[in-house]
Amino acid sequence: MKYRELGDSGIRVSTICLGSWLTYGVGVDDSAGRACVEAALDAGINFIDTANVYGRGAAEEFLGKALKGHARDSYVLATKAFFPMSDSDKGLSRAQIEKQIEASLTRLQTDYVDLYQCHRYDPDTPLEETMAALSAVVTSGKARAIGFSEWSPEQIEAALALAPPHVKFVSSQPQYSLLYRRAEAKVIPISIAHGIGQIVWSPLAMGVLSGKYAPGADIPAGSRASGEDAHFMGRYLTDPVLEAVQRLKPLADRADCTMAQLAIAWVLAQPGITSAIVGASRPEQLRETAAAADMTIDPALLAEAAAVLEGVRIS
Repeated sequence: MKYRELGDSGIRVSTICLGSWLTYGVGVDDSAGRACVEAALDAGINFIDTANVYGRGAAEEFLGKALKGHARDSYVLATKAFFPMSDSDKGLSRAQIEKQIEASLTRLQTDYVDLYQCHRYDPDTPLEETMAALSAVVTSGKARAIGFSEWSPEQIEAALALAPPHVKFVSSQPQYSLLYRRAEAKVIPISIAHGIGQIVWSPLAMGVLSGKYAPGADIPAGSRASGEDAHFMGRYLTDPVLEAVQRLKPLADRADCTMAQLAIAWVLAQPGITSAIVGASRPEQLRETAAAADMTIDPALLAEAAAVLEGVRIS
């Protein structure tokens, strides 16, 4: 497993991050989830990402129990706040940040998180109030660093203008993959210029880049596209996209890896990327994707993979 510094935070994280959206505490049996956590740690993954809204606290509660027997300094723990936890608890006001960090720490059974992230931008709260509250979380020792997810370039620059006096962001969590590259235009360049690392989500484009969805074929039973979150995937499941993805198979064969490993290796080879978040419901699934961190693939082959999908990119 390879490790990189998260922005200019001084925090070293594995290039593969274990995610918990739609899995732990909700969609995956706890015993299988614990097996995945142990497999991640055994593979050298020290970075675990969650959010208060995942299962309305269930993912954090699961991780609090699953990590209980491990030394706190042996893993890097990230969580987030913004989305509604109840009809009245939502957003990034000072009161909400103070309330939600305490609730997350209780569920995670820890005194601090390594990274506390704004799950989205809050247009209903003055940015200075949000940044002041996040700074207080850091200065109080409840988080080591702060980050954001899916903020616009203008929002990022406005927050950077407030640091100092407020604490600066060190991480960005955008959607990013061979099929979704919007962050390349402005978010990643701004981040590189200001010591902000990218922790990317959906590096496999909701699993499409693994090659499991064949054009014209039925959706595999038990796959993400057959479940409750299928509505997230519509734009990825068109025949032109799926046909192009299948053309990655010969490239993966040439690299002596799976299509999923090729897709993750491509992400990790791009400028500004610190870590790729992967989900897993089975330990063997996690081991396959985690192995991508140690692969050295010819840059020309990675460029060829990007060229294959250029005409069908979602963004």
